[in-house]
Amino acid sequence: MVESVVHLLKSAVESPGWTTFFMSMLPVTELRLSVPWAITIGGLPWTSAYLISIAGNFLVIIPVIFYLEPCSNFLRRWESGDVFFNWLFTRTRRKGARIEKIEFVGLMLFVGIPLPMTGAWTGAIAAFVFGLGNKRALLAIFAGLLISATVVTVLTLSGTALFGHFTY
Repeated sequence: MVESVVHLLKSAVESPGWTTFFMSMLPVTELRLSVPWAITIGGLPWTSAYLISIAGNFLVIIPVIFYLEPCSNFLRRWESGDVFFNWLFTRTRRKGARIEKIEFVGLMLFVGIPLPMTGAWTGAIAAFVFGLGNKRALLAIFAGLLISATVVTVLTLSGTALFGHFTY
């Protein structure tokens, strides 16, 4: 039993597909790094890199969207948590009035721009702070991931066409 679990974990870690999937789940790397890694180092076809990265990045966001409010409510039971969330909501809603007006499209474009601090994790937090409903937030984030993955894939393929395929 233990040997089969160890074998399963070892094969998952050594698999470029699983590495891409797990890399796309991380808030720092997301699909902005998993797509280029999968194509250039992992040796995956671009279609696999694209789909696996979107799946991993989106899958981890679902619980984030649904658990941010309960976590916020739990932390608000203490005075310091309540002060923090009041400050956060007041400041963000005041400074983000433009984003609030265009809600869905704004969140989609925010997630879709493949720059640091504009991915699905930050988008999920922004959707929560701006009070965008869970279903609308998930749709906007998914659409943004499609845009971002497309841009990153095209840029990666353009780079590999110019500079050749990278290996270790």
